[in-house]
Amino acid sequence: MEDERKNGAYGTPQKYDPTFKGPIYNRGCTDVICCVFLLLAIVGYVAVGIIAWTHGDPRKVIYPTDSRGEFCGQKGTKNEKKPFLFYFNIVKCASPLVLLEFQCPTPQVTCPHCSSFPLPAFHPFLPVKVGWDLCPKQSVPTPPNPFLLPSQICVEKCPDRYLTYLNARSSRDFEYYKQFCVPGFKNNKGVAEVLRDGDCPAVLTPSKPLARRCFPAIHAHKGVLMVGNETTYEDGHGSRKNITDLVEGAKKANGVLEARQLAMRIFEDYTVSWYWIIIGLVIAMAMSLLFIILLRFLAGIMVWVMIIMVILVLGYGIFHCYMEYSRLRGEAGSDVSLVDLGFQTDFRVYLHLRQTWLAFMIILSILEVIIILLLIFLRKRILIAIALIKEASRAVGYVMCSMLYPLVTFFLLCLCIAYWASTAVFLSTSNEAVYKIFDDGPCPLTAKTCNPETFPSSNESRLCPNARCQFAFYGGESGYHRALLGLQIFNAFMFFWLANFVLALGQVTLAGAFASYYWALRKPDDLPAFPLFSAFGRALRYHTGSLAFGALILAIVQIIRVILEYLDQRLKAAENRFAKYLMTCLKCCFWCLEKFIKFLNRNAYIMIAIYGTNFCTSARNAFFLLMRNIIRVAVLDKVTDFLFLLGKLLIVGSVGILAFFFFTHRIRIVQDTAPPLNYYWVPILTVIIGSYLIAHGFFSVYGMCVDTLFLCFLEDLERNDGSAERPYFMSSTLKKLLNKTNKKVAES
Repeated sequence: MEDERKNGAYGTPQKYDPTFKGPIYNRGCTDVICCVFLLLAIVGYVAVGIIAWTHGDPRKVIYPTDSRGEFCGQKGTKNEKKPFLFYFNIVKCASPLVLLEFQCPTPQVTCPHCSSFPLPAFHPFLPVKVGWDLCPKQSVPTPPNPFLLPSQICVEKCPDRYLTYLNARSSRDFEYYKQFCVPGFKNNKGVAEVLRDGDCPAVLTPSKPLARRCFPAIHAHKGVLMVGNETTYEDGHGSRKNITDLVEGAKKANGVLEARQLAMRIFEDYTVSWYWIIIGLVIAMAMSLLFIILLRFLAGIMVWVMIIMVILVLGYGIFHCYMEYSRLRGEAGSDVSLVDLGFQTDFRVYLHLRQTWLAFMIILSILEVIIILLLIFLRKRILIAIALIKEASRAVGYVMCSMLYPLVTFFLLCLCIAYWASTAVFLSTSNEAVYKIFDDGPCPLTAKTCNPETFPSSNESRLCPNARCQFAFYGGESGYHRALLGLQIFNAFMFFWLANFVLALGQVTLAGAFASYYWALRKPDDLPAFPLFSAFGRALRYHTGSLAFGALILAIVQIIRVILEYLDQRLKAAENRFAKYLMTCLKCCFWCLEKFIKFLNRNAYIMIAIYGTNFCTSARNAFFLLMRNIIRVAVLDKVTDFLFLLGKLLIVGSVGILAFFFFTHRIRIVQDTAPPLNYYWVPILTVIIGSYLIAHGFFSVYGMCVDTLFLCFLEDLERNDGSAERPYFMSSTLKKLLNKTNKKVAES
């Protein structure tokens, strides 16, 4: 490796240039073609959004739709007084996906040309019909009449009693039962024909509305679903359907109700604790800012205090877990294993198990041991890295407005997320109700698309007098509907591209500002005015194409990873071991590729900020520069990343412990101030996650500063030799860092 570096295998080192004094101001535009592609893609993205907003119907998010694509409870429609959606077959419709997809994805279609060939189910969000063309064509259609068996209808209220069609048919409850049959139902068929044709549900169960959908309340009426005497019926095809299937479906629906109850309790906790959560996040922001300010003046002391505090915080966590583990010894029910207990919506149950605290204690102990071992092996390198952190603290101190730039990145990312999410919703709700012509006799127009409003007076109705225009499926047959899947993929791809572009813009801006600091020979006198704004202007004016190029490469890899995850979910049910192995390998490879591209892009953006070269040239020069100094990279760069990680853990751990004691009423001074909660872990986790994001925002600026100064430091070593003719641009602190590094290399 050393010979390769000396022989120029990783490029030629930079030569002394007396005119070079930092980021080049006289530069030209780079990667213009990528800039044009980005602008065209944005125009296309806006066009997709406009088209989606034109065709989409967000009412589907609020109002459920029946099997014929008609809204329930919407004013001005025939279902205005029927706000709830009732499912005929809860066994297949009782799924959490029903709440997301806005329609039960299980209607069954009888083939237009035969009575015994059911087509695959139609999904409400698929761009076109699925399986309609799979029906075998026959010259003579056979009865019964083809139609979509309704799986869900709009009703005025959910069922409040248990009834079967067999029992209700011969009782006074039949009038009540009929309101849950298809509109216009007439009692002129036999039991088998009614159930076969889907005119009425086989069973009614007491139900409760959830998001305007009727789900069985299996625990609402004790014993109402007992199946001591199993009731069965013939479905017209000789198969027997057992009511025990309904019980299984009701149990699944009860899981949805429990999830809804959990969500409501979590929402209640947020309503009573939101201001305390905000206070916790403000404390995390104040601690992060204080930490950064103290690093400016007490970098060495703060780093060691941070290391010791992290060890103490983890040590206290281990001690607390051990005390809880010991306290539960001998308590009834505390020895139940997590596997036997299973999933519980009330997470407080797990805190009464010894195994839970034992698991927490083991995890924290492993983290403690890993950190201590790393500190032992990196103790000398930490001393060297402290000098680099001191220099980064000075740079951040002179460019203090850089601490506010993460807010700009956050705002732009929120815009990207909002546009992507709204476009995805409108695309997902763009499907329409499709109607087909059906006829008992040999009509040549059978299965052709029709309009139910104009069909009675159309030529088709005169050609086939007995034909009817009935709802067939929920989708669409236009070119737009066929392209919906592609538009969704394009929407996701553009989100990745724009989000990566926003992050790249922030990295180039910060790198340009901190490079201006490093290459100022007399600091801070030679530092240009408003370095952050100057770097931001240069990035947008000259290097939009280069940023788009780097973001495009990363977006391609990320969209491939999304597709692989989707395929992996689809292949989980398959028993093909080779396919699973291949999928795992591909996911691992693309994960590694994404990490490498992020590392390469980050360093390429630093070179772009300094020299104004295009993306490929900057990436190559940055990679070769790091490879020519691989020992220094290993010694300094990654050690500082480790120290910053400890800083984040210290802030998150401190705020998390404070939140834990407050929300569990263990601080006597404010014991009565803490709000009563269903789950105290809800605000605690929110505070912990929010604190980490805040700390990450502050430390990301520091991390970019360290990476920029490090690359400038390596460039300075190659350009200059420290003599009077070729003086170093580095500060006295970094000169000490250089001497220590050279000494360590010589010793190794």
